[in-house]
Amino acid sequence: MPNEEKPEITDSEWEVMRVVWALEEVTSKEISKVLEDKRDWKPATTKTFIGRLVKKGMLHTKKVGNRFIYTAAVSEEESLKTLKEGLFHHICSRAVGKMIADLIGDATLSHDDIAMLEEVLQTKKNDAVDEVACNCVPGQCTCKKDHGMNCQH
Repeated sequence: MPNEEKPEITDSEWEVMRVVWALEEVTSKEISKVLEDKRDWKPATTKTFIGRLVKKGMLHTKKVGNRFIYTAAVSEEESLKTLKEGLFHHICSRAVGKMIADLIGDATLSHDDIAMLEEVLQTKKNDAVDEVACNCVPGQCTCKKDHGMNCQH
């Protein structure tokens, strides 16, 4: 199966999608109410973002009477996975560990979250490598500066 490009969505579009994911079937009026309280957006602003998400294939629409009902065309989990893959694709593979550590350091975590992370790290030890290979191309590699290492480009 070819690797299908998923559309990127803006931070504002994420706000709309979060409402749709939470409410599952929703009208533009309902989305507007949530985001008017949170972001101080006018209904026209929200409708603009809804229209963009429909064009990107992120939202399905169904006409019921004189209203449109919106549902997510993609799951929140799928969208988060795409976001994560994009993040790791855009940085040197040697920087992934530091990036994950920075994300954890910046996050507010529960004791259960920390226990889950400890379990994942314990499992990761089984297939850990001594050194992560650089995946940069010549002209983009900063391993010498960032990691004190020369790459084989």
